[in-house]
Amino acid sequence: MTTAISATILGPSGPTLGPTERDFFAEVQPWGFILFARNIEDPAQLRALTEDLREAVGRDAPVLIDQEGGRVQRMRPPYWRQWRPALDQMAQAGPGKAARTMYLRARLIAHELREVGIDVNCMPLADVARDTTHPILLNRLYGTTPDAVIGAARAVAEGLFDGGVLPVLKHLPGYGLGEVDSHLDLPRVTASADELRGTDFAAFKPLVDLPLGMTAHIVYEALDEEVPATLSSAMIEMIRSEIGFTGLLMTDDLSMGALPGPIGERATRARAAGCNLILHCNGDRAEMEQVVVGAGDLDSAEIAMGEAALALRNRRQPLDIEAAEADLSDLLDGEVYG
Repeated sequence: MTTAISATILGPSGPTLGPTERDFFAEVQPWGFILFARNIEDPAQLRALTEDLREAVGRDAPVLIDQEGGRVQRMRPPYWRQWRPALDQMAQAGPGKAARTMYLRARLIAHELREVGIDVNCMPLADVARDTTHPILLNRLYGTTPDAVIGAARAVAEGLFDGGVLPVLKHLPGYGLGEVDSHLDLPRVTASADELRGTDFAAFKPLVDLPLGMTAHIVYEALDEEVPATLSSAMIEMIRSEIGFTGLLMTDDLSMGALPGPIGERATRARAAGCNLILHCNGDRAEMEQVVVGAGDLDSAEIAMGEAALALRNRRQPLDIEAAEADLSDLLDGEVYG
């Protein structure tokens, strides 16, 4: 009999996996796990944690992280490289070299991740930056035009793939017009459907072959004036049919302040809207229990999509670290790290 797999990605509470938490994960069988700074001390500890998480569920489950570089970087010195914000690196490189520098950055990040057992990274970001983009997001982005964003995002994805790490395309269908922080409040976008289609949605279309994607907790009033994309069946259908994304679609963190209602109800609504996976990040056991109930299990088609995505971890290629670092330094005139 096949073990049911929960339609969830859950975050362990600390740097080690205690017996009670181990038993919980073994019972509920989340599709994958996500790690944060609270889970990270040093390479040996982190490698042991990723091994313990997989052992708990009895399979090679994906382990995710947000290791973009800049502010959003869970693994930091002295053990791992400290990167400059992506928008700063793009500006430093200039149009002719920017995509190559983003590839090398992602390739070196992927190497560090795989060394400690992490095989999914929540990037690239295909959100198109504006002057009004909220500061919490702005310098994480790659550019102010779809073409610049598309080129850099594709390079990031390829760098991760070559390191044996799966990319997660975010934040579908575009967060660049968000003027408030969705960790705290619900952003609302009043732009017309034509503007959204011509700029924000357009940046995602050439990237829809990526195996994993993440929704944005944001209201697009021209398409659904009340419900944020993560909970909106109309917006998820648009992501699927108009933008054309065919991979596994996960929510952004369900515990963020932008979403209304109890945590379990959020999970149920996101699944009903068409999200395949529910992401819950804070490690709170009581919340995780509610999320697991609200999310339910993956169906056979979703399990097959997940297996196809995870098979792409095998794309890992050899890396000459010194050559990659030298190439990146040359392209950026030595201004590489934060």
